[in-house]
Amino acid sequence: MKILVVEDDPELLEPLNTVLSQIGHVVDGVETAEVATWLLEQQEYDLLILDWMLPTGSGIDLCQHYRMIGKTAPVLMLTARDSTGDKVMGLDAGADDYLVKPVDMPELLARVRALGRRSHHWQDSIFRLGELSLDVSTLTVAYREQTVALSHRETQLLELFLRHPRQILTRDQIEQALWNWETEPGHNAITVQIRRLRQRLQVIGCDRWIETVYGAGYRFSEPSPKSCHA
Repeated sequence: MKILVVEDDPELLEPLNTVLSQIGHVVDGVETAEVATWLLEQQEYDLLILDWMLPTGSGIDLCQHYRMIGKTAPVLMLTARDSTGDKVMGLDAGADDYLVKPVDMPELLARVRALGRRSHHWQDSIFRLGELSLDVSTLTVAYREQTVALSHRETQLLELFLRHPRQILTRDQIEQALWNWETEPGHNAITVQIRRLRQRLQVIGCDRWIETVYGAGYRFSEPSPKSCHA
């Protein structure tokens, strides 16, 4: 998933970024509401983790703004405020879950997994489309009786496709999903990643699931039985 973390305390922001990145997520970590507001209008995210109290603005304001511009990704609110009234305020602002500080990292990761399951193609740590399945916890993709290992980046790319099956994804959409906002990928980085993923899928007979739509982008879908065979 691509995750936005907004937390003004570097001692919490840094470990959050590290842990989420280590398990394969693409993370944009920022400390201010101003930068977060700009990113919410420029980028697409699968999950937001917002600190309630920020130097200027608040996680509540960010959540309300995010919902007002029509975005629907789940929001996890982090706060030291634990009264029932505070929780109701956060949920009414559009948050989906609420975690009280100090943050217990295993619990936070469990909440992230639970919110990520909102994709109807995801069951536990596995995405499925037809007979193809991607296990993001083991970085493997399987089709029928065959399995192949993927790199973190290949897993992220295939996860993106499986979150948006049969949809055309532009190069800009793929770039935003696979790299954080401070990273400038090389001019042919997407071409390289598509080629590498196709090579991995070729091992299990499914390289043709990635369709190049010339002038538009790429689409991932299950082709006819004659086109994909194990």
